Amino acid sequence: MIVSFMTYLFSTVTSPKIVYIPQGSVFKSIAHLQDEGVNVYQFDAFILRLLGQPQQGWIDIKEEKMSRIKFLNQLTTAKAATRQITLIPGETTIVFLRQLSEELSLDMKVLQNSYEKYATFKEGSFVPDTYSIPNEISEEKLIVHLLNESEKKMRRWADEYKQSYDKDKWLQIVTKASVIQKEAASLADMPYVSSVIDNRIKSNMRLQMDGTLNYGEYSHQKVTARRIRTDKTPYNTYKNKGLPLYPVCNVSKDAIHAALYPARTDYLYFVRGKNGEHIYSSYFSTHRKNIVNATK
Repeated sequence: MIVSFMTYLFSTVTSPKIVYIPQGSVFKSIAHLQDEGVNVYQFDAFILRLLGQPQQGWIDIKEEKMSRIKFLNQLTTAKAATRQITLIPGETTIVFLRQLSEELSLDMKVLQNSYEKYATFKEGSFVPDTYSIPNEISEEKLIVHLLNESEKKMRRWADEYKQSYDKDKWLQIVTKASVIQKEAASLADMPYVSSVIDNRIKSNMRLQMDGTLNYGEYSHQKVTARRIRTDKTPYNTYKNKGLPLYPVCNVSKDAIHAALYPARTDYLYFVRGKNGEHIYSSYFSTHRKNIVNATK
């Protein structure tokens, strides 16, 4: 038995030089490595527990092949050199991919192709957060990792709010949340924007919200009257009724909450006041006066 055990400890493990270890128990770590194609087994979890707690995040193993005991020990001692990348709530995917390309020296086209290949939604599949990214990672592996982490968080949000994580239903929630994210002047403002969206849809009115035109590469561009006239995409809520077909940006949990729990109002209009906060109204005549006062 001793000979068999020693033979097992010094058997060869083949692994990528950099592996990702999620938060959780040693058994979860081993299961994740198995899913990644590393030839480890449940028995290794018991050995790993004797060696110590595995590091979390990106682990720099440095070698693709090594003895089992060395590999398991590396999990407890080695840590990859990483840098932090932050996705801001309300930012569009194309802008975020450019940020990844510039800061990590990655190929923009490969990043885009990988996103299109693996993302559930055309837009809004990422969860805004600060991510620790290893310095050496392929474009495809990075996108898969970010999408997986984002989906886990979205599933937790869905469970927390007792919502089905059905693709079509969740897409509608994220789409509404993305309009709220673009339009709201503050976190406190979000439920009121949400109520205006619902009230205008119920009244068979177009949303007519500038934020829906800040999609994709237009994320930071001012929406002009000419842009409203010439944009023929489904994002143009001045021309199309209802929500856009897709989210206009990546959304925060606060925006999801506001989408699900709008304020109870009869507001149909709002305009940004001089202090930067929105002024709401239920009648167009009042809204016109608010516009005049806001521009004085």
